[in-house]
Amino acid sequence: MKNTFLLLIAVGITTVSFAQKDEIKAATKALKSNDAPAVLSALEGAAAIIDTAEDKYVGQYYFLQGEAYGIQAKAGDFTAYDKAVTAYKKVVANELASGKSKYTTDINQKFVAMTSDIVNAAVQDNNDEKYKAAAEKLFLGYTMSPQDTVYLYYAASSAVNGNEYELSLKYYNMLKDLDFDGSEMKYSAVNKETGEREEMQEVQRNLMVKSGAYEDSKDERTPSRNNEVIKNIALIYTQLGEDIKAMEAYKEARLKNPKDVSLILNQANLYFKQGDKDTFKSLMNEATEIDPTDPDLFYNIGVINMEQGNSEEARAAYLKAVELSPTYINAYLNLSTSFVNEGNNLIDVMNKLGNSKKDIARYDVLKAQKQNFFKQAAATLESGLIANDSNLDLLGQLKNIYGAIGDNENYLRVKKLLEE
Repeated sequence: MKNTFLLLIAVGITTVSFAQKDEIKAATKALKSNDAPAVLSALEGAAAIIDTAEDKYVGQYYFLQGEAYGIQAKAGDFTAYDKAVTAYKKVVANELASGKSKYTTDINQKFVAMTSDIVNAAVQDNNDEKYKAAAEKLFLGYTMSPQDTVYLYYAASSAVNGNEYELSLKYYNMLKDLDFDGSEMKYSAVNKETGEREEMQEVQRNLMVKSGAYEDSKDERTPSRNNEVIKNIALIYTQLGEDIKAMEAYKEARLKNPKDVSLILNQANLYFKQGDKDTFKSLMNEATEIDPTDPDLFYNIGVINMEQGNSEEARAAYLKAVELSPTYINAYLNLSTSFVNEGNNLIDVMNKLGNSKKDIARYDVLKAQKQNFFKQAAATLESGLIANDSNLDLLGQLKNIYGAIGDNENYLRVKKLLEE
């Protein structure tokens, strides 16, 4: 009785095996006609038991499945790429476990071609502003070619462009965990005929220099993108309202690069958002010590000092900004406003004075001081107009100031300029 039972089991296994052979033969035949639906239909009958079959059948099954999905992908069904990759990877994993390698080399070559197709499709999606689709394609390209981490980097960038912040955060955190560098070696030489420096592949550059048509070759490595990755993680956390995680990201980034001005500025802005204006100002001052040539840094220092009522410090910062950038309109406007604000503060004091002889004398003194502040405000704007001829914002504020101090001649002059 026991022997009969074992015989029945053996017969059952043989029947399944023959069924698998028939389905795989049918799928193979359909593949020769590039009939992807027929391939998948033929394989469907063996789907439930294929993972318990012999290794050779497992490899054939998933290879044929990958081929069928590959045909559909090339026909325009992007979702089929992912299915093809999944099937091919099962083949590779199966052969790695069994120690055999019938399909792996072919699949690796297919991955190269498919990755190129997918990345090219992603480039087109980006051009068409289909950023989420581009991000997903680039991520798939990365999964097919993990050594090309730059695909993951561009996937994150595309997701940001599409405002897909959760998706981009996932990709950026993956890059962070990989300690992504992203720097590249650039090869260049100067074209003797044009005098222009040109970038090219290393072998080509060397040949052009050897030919005598180019000279002054250079090998330069681009900066690491690791800081940018961590900075973007922090910015996205900020965008998502997760300020604590954002601050942790900035602190981590600054441990690696304490002199990176962009990191300092972004961290400073986060402190400003949280209402910690003292730390904001401290970080902005730190940034100006590292880069004393950036007018925006001094402008922002002026803004925060002005908000805190530190008029002298604000004016010093604005003056430095316009010294570095004579066309910095907002710096001129704010510098002028700082004088106007002080003049207006005196008006409030003047209005509270009484009619006593002492108060009248005090009123005259304050009025003269107010006029002086307004005249300094006007002089600032006149200086700004020298570098920014006929700027409407400067002219508009200047007209109001001349009107306030009763300088009718200059008021009419500026009014005419505005009308013209």
